[in-house]
Amino acid sequence: MYRDGARKSIWQEEIKKFSLEADLHQLFDVTIVGGGITGVSTALRLQQSGKKCILLEASNIGFGTTGGTTAHLNDFFDTTFKQAISDFGLENAKLFARVGQEAISIIENNIDQHNIDCDFERKAAYLFALDEKQEKELNDIVEGAEQVGHEMTYTEQIPFPIPFTKAVIIPNQGQFHPIKYIRSLCEAFINLGGIIQGECLCENHDEQEDVVILTTSKGEIKAENVIYATHIPPGVNVLHFTNAPYRSYAIAFSLKDNKYPKELGYDLEEPYHYYRTQEINGETLLIAGGEDHKTGHEEDTGECFSRLENYVRKYFDVETAYYSWSSQYYEPVDGFPYIGRLPGSNGRIFTATGFRGNGMIFGTISSQILTDLIVIGSSKYEQIFSPSRIKPMTGFTDFVKENVVVAYDFIKDKLFREKITSLANVKEGEAKVVKYEGESFALYKESNGKVHLVKSTCPHALCEVRWNSAELSWDCPCHGSRFNVNGKILTEPSCERS
Repeated sequence: MYRDGARKSIWQEEIKKFSLEADLHQLFDVTIVGGGITGVSTALRLQQSGKKCILLEASNIGFGTTGGTTAHLNDFFDTTFKQAISDFGLENAKLFARVGQEAISIIENNIDQHNIDCDFERKAAYLFALDEKQEKELNDIVEGAEQVGHEMTYTEQIPFPIPFTKAVIIPNQGQFHPIKYIRSLCEAFINLGGIIQGECLCENHDEQEDVVILTTSKGEIKAENVIYATHIPPGVNVLHFTNAPYRSYAIAFSLKDNKYPKELGYDLEEPYHYYRTQEINGETLLIAGGEDHKTGHEEDTGECFSRLENYVRKYFDVETAYYSWSSQYYEPVDGFPYIGRLPGSNGRIFTATGFRGNGMIFGTISSQILTDLIVIGSSKYEQIFSPSRIKPMTGFTDFVKENVVVAYDFIKDKLFREKITSLANVKEGEAKVVKYEGESFALYKESNGKVHLVKSTCPHALCEVRWNSAELSWDCPCHGSRFNVNGKILTEPSCERS
C-alpha cells in the first residue's frame, strides 16, 4: 500500500490498490471524495441506505491519515469534557461525550456484520500525569468527565514503566488494524453495487440547482450530493482559516524484555505521548507516538523521530525500531470537529474535518452524521458539529495565533516570474528553495545527482512550501498541502501539481 510519505507505516503491508473501473458518466446519488476511514465508512453506510454511490480516491485506499494513524479508539478526546462544557455548555458536552462509544459500536457492528478480521480489541486506557502541573490538568479532566457522566477512576498503578504522580484508568476503549478494517468495508461496499475509482484526483466542483458536477482527472462526474472526506476540501474556503494542519510522529519498536503493555497509555506532556501494542507478521511491537508540530514549521523533521525514539528508550527496554512514520491531522479553532454541509454551498456539498488526534472516532461518526443529513435531512449531532457554526468568542485566541502564522506566510510568499538557471549551490541529498533572478523553485537533489525541480509556490493559496526531510516532501505551512519531489499532490487542499 502506498501512503503520503516516504517512510513506511506499520499498516502498509496490506494493499497496493483497490479500484473498480466502471461507467463514470451515470448520475450518482452521492460522490464521496477520499478513501480513508471517513470516506469508506460513509460510502458503505450510504450504499446500505439505498443510495447509488461512487468513491473517488486520488491515489489508493488508505493513502492519507488512515494509513498513518496509530488507530487508538477512544471515547475521551483531545478536547476535554471540561473544555467542551466551558465552550459549548453542559448539554452539548454530554452529547459530545456520547460520540466515542457510539463510534466504537459502529465499528464493532461493521466487524460483526461483515465478518471482518482487523485485530479489533477492547482495552482499558491509562491517562497519567508526570508532574504537579499535569496533575492539575488531570484533575480538571476527571472533573469534566464526572459532569458528563463519563467513567474515569483514579488508580495507584499503571502498566507502563514511566514514573508518574497521578493516573486514571478509563475502561472500554479499543484498538484495531485500520487498513484491514477499511479494506473489508470497501469489499462490502462493492458487493452492494458501490463503485471505487482510484487514481482519480478531484480538481473542482460546480454546484448547480439539482446536481453537482465534479471535474476530475478521469473526466466529469455528476452527483446529486458530494462529500469531501479529504480533511480540508479543495479550493479556498472558510474552513482553511478555522483549521490548522499538524504532523504527528510514530515509531514501532520491539522490546528486549518482551514486557509489552497490553493497555493503551497517554501522558499529559505538551505535546503528549501515546502508546499501544500491535502484532504484525507474528511479532508484537510497541507503537509510540508524539512530537506533534504545525505542518511546515519544523526545520528538521528528522529530529522529531530522534526525540521520540530517545524518549521511549529512556523508559522501555527497546531492541529495534522497525517502523517510523508521520501523519497529518487538523486542529479546529474551537475544539469540535466540522461535520456537515460545506460553508458557502447550497446544501448539496458536505465535509468532515478538524478531527484533532481522534480521526478514527470522528471519521466513523461522520458516516452516521452525513448519511442522516443526506437521507433524512437531519442529525442529532448536526448543530454541535456544523461547519457553519459561529462562535465569536470560543477559540478566538487560537484562531488569531494560528492565522498570524498563516498571514506571515502569505505576506512573504510571492509569485516569482523569472526562471532559474543555476543549481550549483545545492549539494547531493540536499533540498532547499532556490532563487534566480526573482523566481523561486523547490529543489531536491538525490544522492546520485538526479535533480527534482518544482515551483516553490503552493498552487492553493500561493504560499511558499518548506522541505520535510523525514518524509521527503514539500509541505505548505499555510493550509497543509503537501507534494512529493516531483510536485505530485500528497495531501490536499491543493488540487494542482506544484
